[in-house]
Amino acid sequence: MDSIFLIKPESVCVTQAEGKDDILRRLADLFAGAFSLDSAQVLEHLEEREKLGSTGFGRGVAIPHARLPQLQRPMAALLKLERPVDFEAADGLPVDLVFGLLSPANSGATHLHALAAISRLVRDERVHDALSDAPDAEALYGVLTNAADRDAA
Repeated sequence: MDSIFLIKPESVCVTQAEGKDDILRRLADLFAGAFSLDSAQVLEHLEEREKLGSTGFGRGVAIPHARLPQLQRPMAALLKLERPVDFEAADGLPVDLVFGLLSPANSGATHLHALAAISRLVRDERVHDALSDAPDAEALYGVLTNAADRDAA
């Protein structure tokens, strides 16, 4: 996973959110804290992308994503919500797993590969169930690390 996008233990958390806007704010703050980015700039880019259409992926998962000019490589964050929240997903289901992805501004194919990798991850029943069952951020990060190791094998 690290070869496609960077994710750190600090970019994974369990939290509550009151709606889509709150989710995007929390995600921007998580990216800012974990990767030393400007939270307001991250939020602005995530909101701009979301205006094009919901990034609610389905099956309780959303993948808000954006491109930022100063980035050198794709980076990811994961919010697990204590209660599902409406995210205007295509299947109409509320989300409780929110993967954020930020990529360099000029990373056309790389950004798409990173999105595809996250999509494959959450479509895997074992990974999806393990993420849903994880009690805390440390367990969530462990699931992601183990899934990446299994994929590399």
